[in-house]
Amino acid sequence: MLGKGAHKTGARSLQSILANTFEAVIGAIFLDQGYRAAYKLFSRSLIDVQAWPDDNYKGRLQEVTQERFLATPQYEIVGASGPGHRREYTAMVSFGDGIRGTGSGRTKRAAEQVAAREALAALGALDHPPASDEVLEAVAAHEAKRSPAN
Repeated sequence: MLGKGAHKTGARSLQSILANTFEAVIGAIFLDQGYRAAYKLFSRSLIDVQAWPDDNYKGRLQEVTQERFLATPQYEIVGASGPGHRREYTAMVSFGDGIRGTGSGRTKRAAEQVAAREALAALGALDHPPASDEVLEAVAAHEAKRSPAN
């Protein structure tokens, strides 16, 4: 489904592409077969989706900083080196009282992600807890109600 460029750049393995694909499939089923069919597929996949790693460190950092500090992280590209085809960017992230993380990457976004990851590590908020028992129990209870007894 993806082109040669996506294969060359490694975009085929991006979590965002997998998530967008999953969303599109659920949407297509909803439009074609209705709410019940879409919900059935979604609820069966929910536990698996919870296990996916979340590499959106910028989004996670924003959640944490707004929750803990009532602040929004600010990113700044502070350096760029190398020729245009092999550029390396350096980013800083700050919130509250100063710089909380720095990172480097081949794109500005990648550098910001590394800086956000460093800030999350410093805050002790890097690890994502697995789905809570309440969520898993609710999904299991829902499935038990919908499936016939064996």
